[in-house]
Amino acid sequence: MDLQVFKQRILPVQGRLFRLAQLFLRNREEAEDALQDVLLRLWTNRQQLDAYHSVEALAVQMTKNLCLDRLKAHNKRKVADDSALLGIATEEISPYRRVEVADSNELLKQLMDELPDQQKLVLHLRDVEEYSFDEIEQVTGLSVNNIRVILSRARQRLRDNYLKVNDYESGH
Repeated sequence: MDLQVFKQRILPVQGRLFRLAQLFLRNREEAEDALQDVLLRLWTNRQQLDAYHSVEALAVQMTKNLCLDRLKAHNKRKVADDSALLGIATEEISPYRRVEVADSNELLKQLMDELPDQQKLVLHLRDVEEYSFDEIEQVTGLSVNNIRVILSRARQRLRDNYLKVNDYESGH
């Protein structure tokens, strides 16, 4: 694989890989470092990439594994600026609503962090990165039925915990 083909196949997925790294590492600089490591590994092994059915799936798997390794090595989580988690343009809303959205974002990040890694990964790939079930199957090696169950459980757990916190805060 030459530089031109590498650029065509790998560079378009850089944004997804970065957001995935940021999901796990919760730190922009560490996510950038992880992305650079993945890109370097892909470039170093570019001659073997043609053997893979989906280079994107390989890159996502490498990113996930590298991030999990870094988390184990550091044994800590850092919080990053994830205001785009809900995809809301904050400049178009009132200051009160902006605070509300920021609080909701922060709560959702906390609740997502509490999910098991597998649920967190599947939820992120499906709802944030908008991967198809087939793409998630390639990345994770799970069957589509398992993915649907994991996704359903992750969403239900997030919903229940979100409502529990909000009900508690409102005094009910």
